[in-house]
Parts: sequence; C-alpha cells; structure tokens
Amino acid sequence: MAVHRVGAEARLDSSEWMGREVVTKQRVVKGYRHPALDRSLQTSRIKNEARLMLEARRAGIAVPVIYSVDYAGNRIVMQEIKGVRVKDALNDLPEPEAEEVCRKIGEIAARLHMSDIVHGDLTTSNMLLEGDRIVLIDFSLGSKTSELEDKGVDMHLLEEAFHSAHHARGGLYDIVKGSYTSAYPQGDEVLRKVKEIEKRGRYTRKE
Repeated sequence: MAVHRVGAEARLDSSEWMGREVVTKQRVVKGYRHPALDRSLQTSRIKNEARLMLEARRAGIAVPVIYSVDYAGNRIVMQEIKGVRVKDALNDLPEPEAEEVCRKIGEIAARLHMSDIVHGDLTTSNMLLEGDRIVLIDFSLGSKTSELEDKGVDMHLLEEAFHSAHHARGGLYDIVKGSYTSAYPQGDEVLRKVKEIEKRGRYTRKE
C-alpha cells in the first residue's frame, strides 16, 4: 500500500476497496489527549469533513466520492483521483489553459461560498487537475458559515498560495478574482474583507 501523505492530522494511503482504487484517510490519534475526548473530537471532525464534501458535491463542485465512513476506526474511504496537483501543473500549462484553470478555480470558490462552505485550506495544493476538471480535496479544516470574514480568510489563503507558488505568472490570480466575483454576488464584499485581513496582517507585523 503506497503512502500518499502523512500529516499532523491524518495519513493518506492508496488501497483497494471492493474492487475500486481508493484513498484511505486515517485520522491520527493524539496520545496527549484523553482517549474519550480524542474519540469524540475525531468523530466530530470526520462527520464534518464528510458532510462538507457531500454539500460541495450538491453545489456542483467535483470532490472525491466517499465510499465508507468508519467512525470507530477514524477513517474515510474515498475515490482515488488520478490527477496532478494544480500547484504542480499550473506553472507549466500554456497560457490559455492556465487561464481556463484559473477561471474554474474562481467558479469553485464562488460555488463554495454561495453554499456557505468555507474550505479552510483553499490552496492549489488541495486541487487536483484530472483531465479538464478540477477536483477539490481535503475539507478537514472546513466549516459551514455565512460570515464574510471566514470567506475572506479562504480567499486570502488562495491569494497567498498564488503569490507563493505561481509568482512567475502574476496575472493569473486576477483571473481567479474576476471569475469569483462574476459568479458570486457577494464576491466584491468578500474581497474587501481580504484587503482588511491583509492590512491587519501588515499592522501586526509592524508591531
């Protein structure tokens, strides 16, 4: 079984489940927490992640299909996506294709936020490019909220990801923003929140 990734909160492994190629997301037990508390937190977080993925799918966003949720075992079994991370692909794509990917990213963010879903780690590392579609993964830090501040944090993370990983193609994030505001009626308000968040960050750093 090939290890995909081991993080602070979960381990991802490729496997086979009932004849399907899958990824098993196993949440990491925290030994420093009381066992009953850890079980309760893990169950709550697995339920939240699975619920957000289902709601995102209903909103028209491509996410891995969930095949099994095992609360006792702290794990989710889901479809394995045969794609590459947008983070790895975007800089090498021809300009027209890169721009189309960015338009789709803006639409995905808009669909999330119109459904009051905040991803919590909205970066190109958590988007897989499979053919001509983008599949959004890892909702473990996500939440349901109508707060513009939280949606602003989502877009701030996405902007930071573009500036960090895709700085050589500086105009691409403008396409994301244009697509986002075209698809989401409150998009301009969210982006104003992003500017407030950036100002607070600069002020804190100066202090």
